[in-house]
Amino acid sequence: MPPYAPDLNPVEGIWPLLRRGWLSNVAFSAPEHLVQRIRRGPRHIQYRSDLIDGCLAETGLTIRPA
Repeated sequence: MPPYAPDLNPVEGIWPLLRRGWLSNVAFSAPEHLVQRIRRGPRHIQYRSDLIDGCLAETGLTIRPA
């Protein structure tokens, strides 16, 4: 495996979702406002299994129950 393989990392798919959704078209008034929005975004994504499944499918990897 290469030391960095973003195409095999499902987390890499989360950042575009945040940039297009929770972080788009926002004028941050303070650094704390940015931090607050960054923390809220993943909380909302974690309850959307379709988005998480899409990020996993994008890598071509599968989850096999143990």
